[in-house]
This record gives sequence, C-alpha cells and structure tokens, in this order.
Amino acid sequence: MIKNILWDFDGVILDSMPIKDYGFAKVFENFNKNLVDKFLDYHRLNGGISRYIKIRYFYNTILNQDISDEKIQEIANEFSVIMKSELTNKKYLISQTVDFIEKNYKNYNFHIVSGSDEKELKYLCKKLDLSKYFITINGSPIHKSYLVKKILETYNYSPKETILIGDSINDYESAKINAIKFYGFNNTKLKELGEYIHGFNGFVI
Repeated sequence: MIKNILWDFDGVILDSMPIKDYGFAKVFENFNKNLVDKFLDYHRLNGGISRYIKIRYFYNTILNQDISDEKIQEIANEFSVIMKSELTNKKYLISQTVDFIEKNYKNYNFHIVSGSDEKELKYLCKKLDLSKYFITINGSPIHKSYLVKKILETYNYSPKETILIGDSINDYESAKINAIKFYGFNNTKLKELGEYIHGFNGFVI
C-alpha cells in the first residue's frame, strides 16, 4: 500500500521546460549559438539535474574552460531572476497533476524532490499556492538521490510504501538508488522503465 509520494516539479507539476530553455539561452546569449544549442540539447535530456551541474557542464565540457564556484553561483542567480519573473504565472501549471494533488494531499504524504534551486522552488510554490499540499519542498544544489534518502530517513518511510513520480531518467535513477518504485510521467521514453502515468484523471495507485 502506497502512503508516500515524492514529486518531481518541472515537467510534472509545472510545464517549465520552454521557460528554462529561454532562461539558459538568455544567460549564455554572448556565446556561440551552435555551442548554446548543443548545451540546450544536453539540458533537455537531463531534466532532473540541477542548474549548477548544467552550468559547470557548459563551461567544462562544451567550452573546455574552467569555471569557479562563484561564477556558477552568479550565473545561477541571473537564471533564477528570469525563472521567478516568468514561472509564477499559473498558466504553466499542469492542471491534471494539480487537480490530483488538491484532491489527494490528505490521503498521502506528499513531498517535492526537484533538481531546481530549493530557494527558488519554495518561492514558486508559495506564489502558485502549492506549498500547503507538501510536507517538504526540496531542491538543489543537493542531489536528488540524497534528497530522497533524507526524506526516507527523516520521516521513517518504508521504501515499499513510497514512490517517486518524475519525467526524467535522473528521477528514475534516484528512485532506483533508494529502492523505491518509480512512476514515469510526461515523457514516453520512460515507459520501458516500468510504471507509467498516461494521465492523472482517474489515476489510482
């Protein structure tokens, strides 16, 4: 019997990918467009990875340059300003997911585990009137697999009673590392990995 649901945020609760594409293109607008496009392909394939890792990847792997932690933070802050100004619009909420959450948050223990920056995530959830549905809202720079581990330990949740719902391979890997069941959503490439949610209307665990 499932009692605890860990939710990814981007692509599951909020349709943020187009805005994140725009945000990264904006903060890297002074670089070669072909290199930025290459980075955006990497970004889209790795939805669950934090922006800090992605920024370092752009410099280290695509540009073949070193980058300091301070510079990464500076770029992440610039990116966050764009996210906060755009993603507080409720039109980006995935309505079927939010409907399920609103109807079921008293029936399960809900937590958010996201690759998004945690401070920004909490800000967005507050502005979008979502905070009340979740026991905790967790994000980067802490890796998602560790966030899952800490929730299981802190709340003494049984892995057999806990699932993670996400839209990326990174979500699947975080669930697998922690021996909890993974449900894919909003990414048909995840169907081959096991359980898949085609829609939350009438969804029963």
